[in-house]
Amino acid sequence: MDSIRAHIFIKGKVQGVFYRDWTLQKARALGLVGWVKNLEDGRVEAVFEGSKEKVVEMIENSREGSVLAKVEHVDALWEVATGEFSSFEFAK
Repeated sequence: MDSIRAHIFIKGKVQGVFYRDWTLQKARALGLVGWVKNLEDGRVEAVFEGSKEKVVEMIENSREGSVLAKVEHVDALWEVATGEFSSFEFAK
């Protein structure tokens, strides 16, 4: 099965509300690899690689996020999967 890659940026109340933890758990549950991190401007950035179906599902889930999050907008950039990841982790 071919993998695809999505590089996403989530805007809203997404820091200090366990959004990264939620993303890590959800991505792992879907069998995706990649990373998630907070940005200095208050957004969260993530890269997901996996099957198209699972990546699309993760992007849709990202529009909701953790219970305390208030997502305003999700930008998704579609990229070529690199296969560089073996798991889903927090990025530095």
